[in-house]
Amino acid sequence: MTIEEWADMPEDEPGELVDGYLEEEEVPDFIHESIVSWLIRVLGNWLAPRGGFVFGSDAKYRLTERRGRKPDVAAYFPGSRRPGGRRSATKVPPDIAIEVVTSTRRDRRRDRVEKPGEYAQFGIRYYWIFDPEARSLEILELGPDGRYVWALTAADGVVSAVPGCPELTLDLNALWAEIDKLPDEDDPAP
Repeated sequence: MTIEEWADMPEDEPGELVDGYLEEEEVPDFIHESIVSWLIRVLGNWLAPRGGFVFGSDAKYRLTERRGRKPDVAAYFPGSRRPGGRRSATKVPPDIAIEVVTSTRRDRRRDRVEKPGEYAQFGIRYYWIFDPEARSLEILELGPDGRYVWALTAADGVVSAVPGCPELTLDLNALWAEIDKLPDEDDPAP
């Protein structure tokens, strides 16, 4: 499959393009989606008044001619170059790409091993990795040599010095408390 064919696929057609082949995406659960929606709210509330943008997981990024990815959340800072509204896959890297790690081995490998190199090569300044099982946040920052370095790791508390995001506060305790409100599969309905 070409990058153009992938870009022209309908929005509801899942998959990322890897070396010319459509690769199945992870199947998000409610914990994953809770984190994604929390991030969109928090980043959106911080970015919108400043003139930035935040996008969800169906936005397509044209990393190379044979690779296309769809981060769980992506953000563009005020003053940054932005993707065009009519393009179905953009060549404009976001300032932040965020992945929420799912529990399968393949998905963990993709988010932790494959995507950091791909996102760095594409020019994404910050790569955030949320791991619900470890209840952790890792923020990687693109260094001058084109590789990521760890800029922040946190598991709980309020993060008030978010790299590249002045005045943004991430209340991880509030996020984990929101996740804890989700019932276990075996819990009876209220």
